[in-house]
Amino acid sequence: MEAPSPRIMNKPEKPLFICVLANTETAYIEGISAAGKTAKLTDYTPPGDAEVLETGMVVDIPILPMTPPYDTPTPALITRVALNLTGVKHMLVNAGLKILPAKTVPLVDIKGSPGKDIREPIAVEDAQGIFERGFNLGKDLRNKYDFIMIGESIPAGTTTANAVLNAIGYDGNVSSSASVNPLELKKKVVRDALASSGIKPGDLREDPIEAIRCVGDPMMSAVAGIVAGLGNIPVILAGGTQMAAVFGVIKHLGYPTENITIVTTCYVMNDTSAHFEQLLAELGARYHITDPEFGQSRLQGLRQYEAGFVKEGVGAGGAIYLTQMYGISVEKLRSEIEVLCEKLSKYGDINRVK
Repeated sequence: MEAPSPRIMNKPEKPLFICVLANTETAYIEGISAAGKTAKLTDYTPPGDAEVLETGMVVDIPILPMTPPYDTPTPALITRVALNLTGVKHMLVNAGLKILPAKTVPLVDIKGSPGKDIREPIAVEDAQGIFERGFNLGKDLRNKYDFIMIGESIPAGTTTANAVLNAIGYDGNVSSSASVNPLELKKKVVRDALASSGIKPGDLREDPIEAIRCVGDPMMSAVAGIVAGLGNIPVILAGGTQMAAVFGVIKHLGYPTENITIVTTCYVMNDTSAHFEQLLAELGARYHITDPEFGQSRLQGLRQYEAGFVKEGVGAGGAIYLTQMYGISVEKLRSEIEVLCEKLSKYGDINRVK
């Protein structure tokens, strides 16, 4: 069910944007994720996104998170600009990072560990503990804010999302940060993951935290816990198939979902290799789609979004929604993003990792 347009929504008085950061060794599978120049370099993507979101620049991370082959800029740039334009505060949550961002970047650490390759029998050993600590964070925030938006940064997150969705009984293809979605590889990885844990599709419909423990990632436990702890506060899950999987987890845990809306970019919805709209219908999730009109950008890197690269991440679709709630034009948003992209390009060759 499509949610109301942001242009008719009332501006919240005390909004907060949260970005949950984590890694999964599933990203080490060659060809599974485009969120880094090589599989191993995906370790740097979430902390790099955190630095860009916090400062507008990388600080300690030796590479700017980019998607080859055109060095299409991280969606963290979109979210950074949107938060600056709206003045909405943000919080960065460490749910299980391999590498930390600069010490000057404030993190709320919920003591999660990076996820394992989902083809191992256990992917997230402490899935329940991460959920509970996320719940406590959400419970603390619900008396301080009246509107929460949650984004994520975790390479290979669409694959872990696909595995969890299968485990709780939802079929269908998921999107990808690559222009050509490696669906067959993802399907094989998901089949192998379910087999290694001894579960069949739908087996864990009534135990979604166990689904995360077996074949998920720590970001999913953290976000599900935060949302559950928030109670009835309006929540936007800003992302694509990862957030659809999180919605499914929350739903099958028995928590209310009427206050939750999934917001993502048109680039996810337009991905013909995926079945995103059908998945949302099966989940019974409200949703809204945003369009930054990057096809009209003067920068080639941003135009690559229209060609299917990156698509979403770091809450970009939701951040665009925020600017529309605040009456900021898409032209203004795109112009400011272009300025930041050019600033970063003048920073020089920051890819010092070989």
